[in-house]
Amino acid sequence: MSTRKMAKADFETLAGFRYQLRRFLRFSEEATRRNGVTPLQYQLMLQIKGFPGREWATVAELAERLQAKHHGVVALISRCEAAGLVSRHASRGDQRRVEVQLTKTGDECLEQLARLHREELQSVKGGFAVPGLGNDAP
Repeated sequence: MSTRKMAKADFETLAGFRYQLRRFLRFSEEATRRNGVTPLQYQLMLQIKGFPGREWATVAELAERLQAKHHGVVALISRCEAAGLVSRHASRGDQRRVEVQLTKTGDECLEQLARLHREELQSVKGGFAVPGLGNDAP
């Protein structure tokens, strides 16, 4: 860790990054609610669909990807299941493990929301860049 005092430009860069990040998160919160789901429901569906190499994920994997407690993710899955967005079942390989996947309704909802998010990200290209971070001379 560097012991040099941070320059004003360092703070401006970090503040600008946090501002762009917060703007995107606010967009996401509003877009999901307009489409009838909560931001956490969208994040859960995105992590299921975006899980590397397969179309489902376990509760433990989702808890890690969402950086949330296991019991909180179980409750979120229950709410999504009640809304018809996901289904869950015991793993064929290990009955103690629960696999969660999107329903057709969940997949359609996610597709619509993901398109909106991708369009928003494309509109702020470069907004998430953090120039100079880690490239400063000692």
